[in-house]
Amino acid sequence: MKQLLKHISFLLLLIGIFSSCHKVDVGITSELTPATFPQTASQFNSVTGPVYTAIRANYSVDYFFLQTLSSDEAVLPAFGGNWYDGDKYEELHKHKWTKDNAWVNSVWSYLSNVIGTTNQTLYILKDAPASTARETTISELKVVRAMMYFYMMDLYGNVPIDTAYGSTTLQTNTQRAQVFNFVESEIKAALPNLNRVSGQAQYGRPNTYTAYSLLAKMYLNAGVYTGTPRLNDCIAACDSVINAGSGALYAIEPRSTYLQMFYPTNGPQMKEFIYAIPYDASTSNGYMFHARYDLNRNLGIRYKYSGSTNGSVANPVMNQSYAGSGLLNSQPSGPESVLPEYYANYNDPNDIRNNQWLGGLQYWPDGSPIMVQTTNKGYDASYSGASPTAVYLYQLNITPGMQFRATATGANPTLFDFGNDEVAWNMGFRNIKFYPDNTNTVSRNQNNDVPIFRYSDIIMMKAEAILRGGAATQGATALSLVNQLRASRTTSAAMTAVTLNDIYAERCREFSWETWHRNDMIRFGKFEDAYGFKTDADVNKRIFPIPTNALSTNAKLVQNPGY
Repeated sequence: MKQLLKHISFLLLLIGIFSSCHKVDVGITSELTPATFPQTASQFNSVTGPVYTAIRANYSVDYFFLQTLSSDEAVLPAFGGNWYDGDKYEELHKHKWTKDNAWVNSVWSYLSNVIGTTNQTLYILKDAPASTARETTISELKVVRAMMYFYMMDLYGNVPIDTAYGSTTLQTNTQRAQVFNFVESEIKAALPNLNRVSGQAQYGRPNTYTAYSLLAKMYLNAGVYTGTPRLNDCIAACDSVINAGSGALYAIEPRSTYLQMFYPTNGPQMKEFIYAIPYDASTSNGYMFHARYDLNRNLGIRYKYSGSTNGSVANPVMNQSYAGSGLLNSQPSGPESVLPEYYANYNDPNDIRNNQWLGGLQYWPDGSPIMVQTTNKGYDASYSGASPTAVYLYQLNITPGMQFRATATGANPTLFDFGNDEVAWNMGFRNIKFYPDNTNTVSRNQNNDVPIFRYSDIIMMKAEAILRGGAATQGATALSLVNQLRASRTTSAAMTAVTLNDIYAERCREFSWETWHRNDMIRFGKFEDAYGFKTDADVNKRIFPIPTNALSTNAKLVQNPGY
């Protein structure tokens, strides 16, 4: 089993030691004081544990949903009333969200919590003995805080900046361009003290190349955030990563191991991972359960997903009950599907990235068909024949398109409900890039670490920046860089020319389910397009509203335009 980066949280203990009130006549009995602790790198890691726990908390659920379901990447409809959840998923898809949307609120709280925890930890460390470990740790924390402010700037535009722990002064919104400048200055100030190593010891904490990756992402989107392109700066930041040890630290994973980058066994051994969030299925302080939403509900047994129960027959048939001796498969849920508009980018049959998708007729590992047993009416709720409860047996077939059918099927467009029969549940290809974890039999939580910055993104950002007009460096062209990536993904012939639409399509293929697609759509001017069931073209939706929970606690906040 892979070794996960683990932090021991001493934060509450330290707060008690450093800031408690004591009677003046009681002597100090502890040797753990700001002048003596922390000193070593391991002690600093212990103190910073709560920050990295906070990062892990909501990234792969709340943050993932807000970024992904608001794009043409995925949709999460209701099925027989399940998953409607106060229309919070429908609002994201149709761009009909308000300041009361649950995900808009929870992500603001999540990012604010990470920032607050970081501010608190930095306050604790300010009086720690001077050392290289202290300067490195403080710089790492400031990069974490800068990353969280980058996310807030990307999602909410004008956001308050607060770096003082314990202050009761409420902050008003800072203009987006000023937030950009703040994040840039924080990263640049941290760079001299960051580690230039990767691997197990550094895994889960930002290093020099995490900082440059974040700068590259900011500069590539600077035209969106500030109105002023920073393409040459993007290229320079990418080059700082590309030049890291002349490939000793980072490299594009070969075609043979591309999919393994996202398996439950992934980790610091992956040469593409510049910064990743480590997940541990045995903990409850951060959930990573993509398979819960992405596996078709009849595929839990096929992928040995937790909660799927074996029947007693040798050649199993899937059931939705224990009737017969088949298989009960209730845990994957599986309401989330890719939209056809996004999947259309997967048009190369020789591309290894096609294998992350579940679509068409489904088979067991030995090649035998996966059969599902239901009834005539259970398969199609609109069935009106003489034997609605008669057994209906079919090979599981996941279809690419999604549509609302006749109301006789139970479909209800006003509640974003596709119905609750097999036809409905099988609409829409599923993504298993973050491969279902079969090692955790206790819960649906997974051990798959989640990459934030990968080396392939550095290559693609540099290619795009050059194609948009930035100055080429180191003999590279946009075409050579794109072909460098594609050589490790497909056996098809290299491209002979590249356009911005080609870059966009390649990014769709490479970074699905990695929370960057909304960011890409806005930069490429596609976020207002009609897709799926969404027709809204309001440019104000490029940023989300300041949520209700923020407005109710800070009267100085001003709502974003259009809300």
